[in-house]
Amino acid sequence: MNALSLSKLRQGLSGYDARGLGIPLVVLAIMAMLVVPMPAVALDVLFTFNIIVAIVIIMIAIGVRKPLDFSSFPSILLFATMLRLALNVASTRVILVNGHEGEGAAGHVIEAFGSFVIAGNYLVGFVIFIILMIVNFVVVTKGAGRVSEVNARFTLDAMPGKQMAIDADLNAGVIDQATAKRRREELSQEADFFGSMDGASKFVSGDAIAGLAILVINLVGGIAIGILQHDMGFADAAKVYALLTIGDGLVAQVPALFLSLATAIIVTRVTTTESMTEQASSQLANPSALFFGGGIMGMLGLIPGMPHLVFLLLAAVTVAIGFLALRAQAEPVEEATVPRAAVDQPKDLDWDDVEQVDLIGLEIGYGLIPLVNAETGGQLMARVRGVRKKLSMELGFVLQPVRIRDSLGMDPSAYRILVNGAVRGRGEVKPGRELAINPGTVYGALEGTPTREPAFGLEAVWIDPAQRDYARGLGYTVVDPGTAIATHLNKVMRESAAELLSHDETQKLLDKLATRFPKLVEDLVPAKMPLGVVTRTLQNLLQELVPIRDMRTIVEALVDASARTQDPEQLAGMVRARLGRMIVQGLMEDKDVLAAMTLDPSLEQLLHNILQQNPGNQDIVLEPSLAESLFGALRENARNVEAQGHAAVLVVSPALRPWLARAVRHRINELTVLSYAEIPEEQSVKIIATVAAELRRG
Repeated sequence: MNALSLSKLRQGLSGYDARGLGIPLVVLAIMAMLVVPMPAVALDVLFTFNIIVAIVIIMIAIGVRKPLDFSSFPSILLFATMLRLALNVASTRVILVNGHEGEGAAGHVIEAFGSFVIAGNYLVGFVIFIILMIVNFVVVTKGAGRVSEVNARFTLDAMPGKQMAIDADLNAGVIDQATAKRRREELSQEADFFGSMDGASKFVSGDAIAGLAILVINLVGGIAIGILQHDMGFADAAKVYALLTIGDGLVAQVPALFLSLATAIIVTRVTTTESMTEQASSQLANPSALFFGGGIMGMLGLIPGMPHLVFLLLAAVTVAIGFLALRAQAEPVEEATVPRAAVDQPKDLDWDDVEQVDLIGLEIGYGLIPLVNAETGGQLMARVRGVRKKLSMELGFVLQPVRIRDSLGMDPSAYRILVNGAVRGRGEVKPGRELAINPGTVYGALEGTPTREPAFGLEAVWIDPAQRDYARGLGYTVVDPGTAIATHLNKVMRESAAELLSHDETQKLLDKLATRFPKLVEDLVPAKMPLGVVTRTLQNLLQELVPIRDMRTIVEALVDASARTQDPEQLAGMVRARLGRMIVQGLMEDKDVLAAMTLDPSLEQLLHNILQQNPGNQDIVLEPSLAESLFGALRENARNVEAQGHAAVLVVSPALRPWLARAVRHRINELTVLSYAEIPEEQSVKIIATVAAELRRG
């Protein structure tokens, strides 16, 4: 064997640790017993080992709390059945070859089992063995097989409904993505388990039939060999081979009966948090049933001719157990009032006492509490849930729940919106009134309290609800206080989407994508890019209000760009180019042509020169007069474009877009900056304005 072959052999064996060698050794032992003659001493050891294995398996089956806790049972049942059949083959060989030597020819275990059951009467021995076969095959095995078949069918039929229930809980926010994934895995494992158990029950029934056939072969063949080859008399041959046959059959059928019973226990279990022993002890300990049973047994014991002592004794024991069960049920109530002093003891400080800041929080004054209480008609909770669900669908990831709490330190009608513990928005509403918002064009004035709409700062009036229809007739947009708060929350959460996306959300997005495209995700993280870079890239996209719903395209773009750069800013630009069609469609609404603005060529060239003079510097500061002229011209043109009914879109070169987008983000909120590379080739573009600014530099 050359060095390469030795290396491959070591590599193949490296997958097996000390525990992993157990199953291969069992398989080798089974194969050896099928073809290699076994001495009587080895049969004694292996038969004893077989009995121990069966006892351990049935004890585990009794102790499990749900069938999936013993998910390896079908495979173990297969190996245990094959081990027992291999032992039957090995013992049959020994009985037929060496049976003429006497009752101990096949080992002391077979001799002991045979002598114990026969007890000098071979007919009784055969009857006992046949009864064991009937109990195993007809009663236990057949019943377990039927239950396995029904369980497998019902489990497979119920899978679609259970999967829909998991999806519904996930969509409603009752469970998170990790819990949903774990439940789906458990559901799949449950279906596989009961399907395997349906087939595994056939192992047990086939084993019972094989045991009966081996019994006939050992008895008939042994007597024939003893008479024809070893000159034994019929009576002597029948005596020796009957003892060996029954002993061999019994030493195999006892473990077989244990495994059949373990199979029945597993498939008839009802999934709970209790083991079978705990279930039986708690459910059978019914005082009423025990009292009635003891009373009936006592009355039967008083009938003349009945065994009075036995009946009355068992009746007394049953009633006594009933009293103990009744007392056990009453003990927890008494114990609950005892450890009062322990409750009053001060608790030591631990990490549970240190509260983390809420990712998204809404603090309200005590005057706004009725808006939260659904029993008094408050709709704020429903509005907040609707905002969270709508934003999650639009942005492409599940936003964390919003925690609402009241604050006594605030004005009764005020509220604050917090992100990561910092206030990002505040406002004031008037419960019992409605907010009439001026969208820009109205046809009259309203009586009420003038104010500003909290989300966008539009002119508004707090009016009486009776004026709602009149205000709408004048062109006002009328909303209730809960909707006003929810609209403000929607704006803050949308603008803070980048901060709400963490490494955990990114990992969940990748895990979800991996269920459909596992190789794509595997090629990106961690092979070509760490999770942190992916997260910062997604945050950059969200900061510019680009949804991350199309994770497949985003990951494909990151895989392609990973060899060129690991800079999240540059990666975000490359991803934007791949998402260009989606970005442009969001700006066009129902129109076919993209209306856009461009920079004056001389102005764009000037900005390019400034960027080239500051390579790698993302925070470039323009000369004050140039900056004032540039942003003033952009603001004026954006308003003119919006007045024409178009979205304010500025198209610039790819090199200029990242810097200019950052520069106008907080100065001109309504302006969107695109690069030429982000516009699809087939998209029609109409230039409706050219932005020019004074180029003088002081």
